Amino acid sequence: MQSKRYSPDLTPSWKKQRPAPEVPADPDLVVEEVATGFCGAVIRCEKTAEGPTVTLEDRFGKHRVFPMTPRGFLLEGKVVTLVRPQGRPAPSAPVRTASGSLAVPGARARVARAGRIYVEGRHDAELVERVWGDDLRIEGVVVEYLEGIDDLPAIVRGFSPGPDARLGVLVDHLVPGSKESRIAAEVTGDHALVVGHPYIDVWEAVKPSSVGIPAWPSVPRGQDWKTGVCRALGWPENTGAAWQRILSCVRSYKDLEPQLLGRVEELIDFVTAGGGA
Repeated sequence: MQSKRYSPDLTPSWKKQRPAPEVPADPDLVVEEVATGFCGAVIRCEKTAEGPTVTLEDRFGKHRVFPMTPRGFLLEGKVVTLVRPQGRPAPSAPVRTASGSLAVPGARARVARAGRIYVEGRHDAELVERVWGDDLRIEGVVVEYLEGIDDLPAIVRGFSPGPDARLGVLVDHLVPGSKESRIAAEVTGDHALVVGHPYIDVWEAVKPSSVGIPAWPSVPRGQDWKTGVCRALGWPENTGAAWQRILSCVRSYKDLEPQLLGRVEELIDFVTAGGGA
């Protein structure tokens, strides 16, 4: 009697996973790795002895390398298999905003919320607008500047933050024991959030490599920091022109330090978690 031949794979057909769609890992494609939940944009694909890998970069500039395993990634919430691109043309338009968020083509600006984000000065406001402007318009968040932190308690009292009008504040050089930290503690509450970065000025939050310098100079205490930076770098002592030079080097979140990126994202989340426009 002839014996039956069985397949070495004894998994019932109804238990087998269906193959996921194959998607070319084109640069700037934003995906989520299934096992870790790491979300980022494709930076490059490489061929290794163990198999192809893909490098992802999240919005804070962190890189992770993952094997391109079948059904290993989520694209817009759906399981996909990433494959190496085969001479595909580059997309004609960016798929992300300057902040790293997914672009929403044709989206209209939302009516401004009652909530606001305050920053210390004009340079801070211009930098936030350059990187997060598209996101802020979609969310209806207006950014204003204080021209210093000393008047912040009076501004917060006048604003009267509440559940439908949250107030977020970004402060320069917010380090323990500083004047800025004492004022921040005074005004922070359920509907007002003050966060900051460790830099003396927002100029320092731009990566030196993006500006084309090895590092931000150390300026002696008692000397105007911005003027000192211009002198040390051999730039004309015109801080307005120097700032425009720095700002022109900022094209996306990749040009900013993570310590600033995280704080701005935190403020946007805080303000938009409140009520409507």
